[in-house]
Amino acid sequence: MKAIVIHAARDLRIEDRPEDALLPGQVRLRLATGGVCGSDLHYFNHGGFGAVRLKEPMILGHEVSAYVEDAGDTTFAKGQLVAVSPSRPCGTCKFCLEGLANQCLNMRFYGSAMPFPHIQGAFREILIADASQCVDATGLTPGEAAMAEPLAVTLHATRRAGDMLGKRVLVTGCGPIGTLAILAARRAGAAEIVATDLSDFTLSLAAKVGADRVINTGTDPDALSTYSADKGHFDVLYECTGVAAALAGGIAALRPRGVILQLGLGGDMSLPMMAITAKELDLRGSFRFHPEFATGVGLMQKGLIDVRPLITHTVPLALAEDAFRLASDRTQAMKAQIVFAD
Repeated sequence: MKAIVIHAARDLRIEDRPEDALLPGQVRLRLATGGVCGSDLHYFNHGGFGAVRLKEPMILGHEVSAYVEDAGDTTFAKGQLVAVSPSRPCGTCKFCLEGLANQCLNMRFYGSAMPFPHIQGAFREILIADASQCVDATGLTPGEAAMAEPLAVTLHATRRAGDMLGKRVLVTGCGPIGTLAILAARRAGAAEIVATDLSDFTLSLAAKVGADRVINTGTDPDALSTYSADKGHFDVLYECTGVAAALAGGIAALRPRGVILQLGLGGDMSLPMMAITAKELDLRGSFRFHPEFATGVGLMQKGLIDVRPLITHTVPLALAEDAFRLASDRTQAMKAQIVFAD
């Protein structure tokens, strides 16, 4: 089978790899669609992120949908479209037993160079997956089903925020996670959503999916200052850039006892601790997800969240590197997806 393998920064190859064996409780899947994620881009453009570096060739990809080819001893049916969660917690460590599966000590998350040997990813024509990873995606397109993973990231963050009804929300960074955060916050009852970015293209999509106001902080760097009067305006900040300047600007615009959701992973940042302390702000990390994956699929199936405007490019497997280059260009792409099978 063919797989998309990263060897080093800018060294992406389509290679033949052997198929894994089908074990009890697993299904053999024929991959349908895979979305290029920000972490995939870090491996493609830089060979890793922060202290995480590639130490061996690794199959990329963790945003995927697939068709069941062999259901094995499971209740799935051949030909069934499923969204495949990349989250594979062990279920037995202390955090799994506490209900914190996303903090699993033995997590096997597709396409991750954090451990060594690396956890190989899902961008392969044939994927063997645990039945527990697969969620029925009937009624969705393969492209929509492949968006379940990044949607789950923002649903987990929204759960971390707590009560969202009637809240005023600021989203910094309007890549796929930022725009999906807008959809998640609105679905949870946010009354006002303002979004910032440096790209007019991504801001246009943020407005399309429901932001009440969008601000290009590159061309209008002082626009957020109007929200800083009287100790701030916003109740919740989704920080999706991982950039210290964006976090500092967002904190200035938060009202006392506001909540900061840090989703962006750009490395360690300097924090304005005096402002966080004086305003009594809650700084909450948000990392991956687990039960929210199935919730996201259900929301899309019910028509309660529409991710289709975010899928801007689809390319065939043979041109996979084009998808990575497109996804790196925020002037024209939001979510680039690779089609493995129709």
